[in-house]
Amino acid sequence: MRICVFCGSASGLRPIHAQAARATGKALAERGVELVYGGGRVGLMGIVADATLEAGGHAIGVIPRALASREIAHDGLSELHVVAGMHERKALMASLSDAFLTLPGGIGTFEEFFEVLSWAALGIHQKPMGLLNLDGYYAPAMLMFQNAIDEGFLNPETTRRLIIDADPHSIVERLVSPRPRP
Repeated sequence: MRICVFCGSASGLRPIHAQAARATGKALAERGVELVYGGGRVGLMGIVADATLEAGGHAIGVIPRALASREIAHDGLSELHVVAGMHERKALMASLSDAFLTLPGGIGTFEEFFEVLSWAALGIHQKPMGLLNLDGYYAPAMLMFQNAIDEGFLNPETTRRLIIDADPHSIVERLVSPRPRP
């Protein structure tokens, strides 16, 4: 099994974010789950990849040529795919993955999460999706989802499918379960 992890190319201001990224990488490796991610060596991306590899796991990176050439590609991965651009990156990451997990991050992380969420809403995929709500990081997004449901713009089933958890080990376990529990 492979889980695609979306997360920040920065580490955040609080140590809790780096700790959660390390715990996520370790949890993936301990469960024999391969990591698929954006291929960077910086920020939470680099931390989750390093933790996966240090725990004996397999890490697959997918990075656009323009970012790889800026020397942010992780050169110690099990596999590194260098692609032409962002669209190809996201498509390959999705095709390589059996589930998606979103950790804290910025605009790129949000965009990746919302794209796979919209694909699920449209029936393009049925893969499990997790949101690591570390210390309430994604609480504002959950309020936005509820508002969209209340206003009739979002089918409640779309967000009911999300697996939301604050613990990296627990959310990985829930994503790899034969029947992931929301």
